[in-house]
Order: sequence, then structure tokens, then C-alpha cells
Amino acid sequence: MRLVLASTSPRRRDLLVRIGVAPDSIAAPDIDEAPLKGELPRAYVQRIALGKAQAVARADDEIVLAGDTTIAVGRRILGKPEDEADLRRMLGLLSGRRHHCLSAVCLIDATGKARMRLSDTIVAFKRLTDAEIDAYVASGEGMGKAGGYAIQGRAEAFVRFLSGSHSGVVGLPVFETRALLESAGYPLG
Repeated sequence: MRLVLASTSPRRRDLLVRIGVAPDSIAAPDIDEAPLKGELPRAYVQRIALGKAQAVARADDEIVLAGDTTIAVGRRILGKPEDEADLRRMLGLLSGRRHHCLSAVCLIDATGKARMRLSDTIVAFKRLTDAEIDAYVASGEGMGKAGGYAIQGRAEAFVRFLSGSHSGVVGLPVFETRALLESAGYPLG
């Protein structure tokens, strides 16, 4: 059985390696990731993970693994910042508050059946000063990241509380991913 990772994220590949899994191939899914009008964060992240998995071609002997991560502040979905001003807005929203990091994993097994797991991690940031926001924006680290931050980088110093999956905040919850792979009969070491 061959594993196709429907993601070009080096973080997702690294997280798979941590659990002894090396994808046989990597494919870049091309889907529209814009939230639907009125869509709630949980439904959004699951829809996107499923869409990514379905967007990748799968041979009969292959399973496809895809994931998506988003940050939710209340009912608001914080995707990837469009520019530095958007990144500043996001960091301002997260400053001194708790938020949810939702990470969905979808696996399409060898029969074509889709299986899904969702990780919901509560993260609380310290109150950020303007200087801290300026420095983080200047680092460039938050661009291209859901919610505008990378917990595996400088932003980890902003986290005063975390309840849930640290790997889920990075981009792929390894506990849930391993369970999906096991349920599909993928050989794990």
C-alpha cells in the first residue's frame, strides 16, 4: 500500500517522519480555500481537508492523506494573512486571548472511502506589546501560516497556555493521523 501526501508543507512531512511514516509521493492539491458565507470554523477546516484529499489522483493501491489547519477566534476564521497589515490585525485579535486551532486530517483509503479526524487545541497568547507585534511581523515568520503565526518558531514565546495537540497547531495532529493510518491498514513501525 502506497501513501500519497496531499500537501507540499515541509512541516507535515516532518511530523509524519516523527511517527515513522514516509510518504511514497507528494502531490499539491489545487482547491479554493475561501470560506463559504456563514461557514463555521469546524465545518470549514473539515471541508478543506476533504477537498484537498479528493483533489489528488489516487491509484488503486494508494491511500491519500491530507490536512488543513485554521485558527478560530469565536466564529471568525483566521486563514493565512494577505499582507503585513492583515498579519498585524490577526496578532491584535490573538493578543491576550484564547483561541482554537482546528486541524483536520482526511484519509481516502484504498477503497475510496474518506475518513476524517479533527483536533481542537485551545491556545492562549500573552498580551502582545506593539513592539512584539512589530518584531514578529518584521521576522516574516507569520506569513503563509494559518492565524499568522508559527508555534514551532518565535511565536511559541507568546503562548501562555495550550490544551490539546501541539503537533496539530504545527499543522498535522500526529495522534489523529496515526489512528487514521491504522484504521486504513497502513503498516506502521
